[in-house]
Amino acid sequence: DPYLYKHTDGKYYFTATCPKYDRIEIRCADTINEIATAKSRTVWTRHLFGIMSSHIWAPEIHYIMGQWVIYFAAGELPDIWKIRPFTLICKTDDPMTGEWAEGGMMQAAEDDPYSFTDFSLDMTVFEHKGKWYTIWAQKVGSTNGISNLYIAELETPTKLKTVQVLLTTPDYDWERVDFWVNEGPAVLKHDGKIYVTFSASATGSMYCMGMMSADENSDLLDPLSWTKRRYPVLETDESLKVYGPGHNCFVLGDEGEQLCMLHFR
Repeated sequence: DPYLYKHTDGKYYFTATCPKYDRIEIRCADTINEIATAKSRTVWTRHLFGIMSSHIWAPEIHYIMGQWVIYFAAGELPDIWKIRPFTLICKTDDPMTGEWAEGGMMQAAEDDPYSFTDFSLDMTVFEHKGKWYTIWAQKVGSTNGISNLYIAELETPTKLKTVQVLLTTPDYDWERVDFWVNEGPAVLKHDGKIYVTFSASATGSMYCMGMMSADENSDLLDPLSWTKRRYPVLETDESLKVYGPGHNCFVLGDEGEQLCMLHFR
């Protein structure tokens, strides 16, 4: 679950799920390729018990509302599948040297009784026309329920301003293989449109990437503003030895080109 962000200082900041699911690491480099050999900095380690002690997944590093924030998912001990979105906030302007503090679990808006009350993860944020929005995955029904994507406006980096709006649910056959899943949202603003890619189905070779789009001048909190493509935009291709392309991010490359970074099986 890689996340690569190019800051206004021209540097690249990278984070991803660590193999042992036990910590948050970040890297910084002047070019994309240098990220591969850049030294990692551990900014936070899981709790030994209770909240944030299991399944430390899918971190994203963002500069939002004037501060550095890392969004990540975490389970509990002993309830390892009680997974919710949490935050880390940097106390200085330099994420590679500054102290990171826990910002707590994401909070719903005052009149929203549903957000983050069940299995929730893969939170991303983006700015548009002076407002900040978040999109995340949340299951409905049970631990084995349906994973949908929801969108809301943010009041602060750690709290929703508006109630959740259903963005997409697994409608098609390619979103329902083994599990009914929409997760891993990523946002790309391009040529007058807002694009959201997302991952679908279980995380084996059936994992694939779907895409939605909305006009940049539309109401992003109106579900009717969004159109979902009928078929995935990336999927397994055995002839290319590509299996299960999924959870991705978009970033501007060293020469200003638009790149997509993602995970494969």
